[in-house]
Amino acid sequence: MARETTEARARRATAIIAALQRTYPDAHCELNYSNPLELLIATILSAQCTDKQVNLVTAALFQKYRTPADYADAAPEVLAAEVRRIGLYRNKAKNIQSCCRVLREQHGSEVPRTMEELVALAGVGRKTANVVLGNAFSLNVGVVVDTHVARLSARLGLTWEVSPEKIEPALMKLVPREQWALLSHWLIWHGRRRCDARKPDCGGCELKALCPRVGVKA
Repeated sequence: MARETTEARARRATAIIAALQRTYPDAHCELNYSNPLELLIATILSAQCTDKQVNLVTAALFQKYRTPADYADAAPEVLAAEVRRIGLYRNKAKNIQSCCRVLREQHGSEVPRTMEELVALAGVGRKTANVVLGNAFSLNVGVVVDTHVARLSARLGLTWEVSPEKIEPALMKLVPREQWALLSHWLIWHGRRRCDARKPDCGGCELKALCPRVGVKA
């Protein structure tokens, strides 16, 4: 694919977003949660794990643990056992406890609403912070770049960047700020439902007229 001008890519991005919005008008975070703390815990657990698997674990976890103190004061081996179906569960359980101690001691047991405060918590990187800010607080601070977003950003020719740290600002330049959180949902839903990594359904794709199919074998 020949490299487009910034203006041409921006116009195509606008058309892609419009098509995704029409296709997935109800797109949302597929982690189950009812408050910011639950979303924070679920997102920490979701690293290198499917949302479906996380939701299976948190269904029981959220009934037992309601506050940061509940997690902070739990016996480490007990909490680890309760999330052992999740990959890297021991490390994630430690991070959750450390994170919740800081929430209790420094934030009045509330989940903070700034990127700087969130990424200072154990187990929380920029992607996790963006999930929490965008979904729990409706704050568009950045774009969540997970494997689906990274893959589709390349396949759709939205950016030539390959690292999440560089993909995020590239996407932020193409999309209005009020759509940053939704952009992630639209791309993730499309990646899960239509644009599979190995066998994308290009024939039935709602974006086929706009997609250069970068890296897709004929």
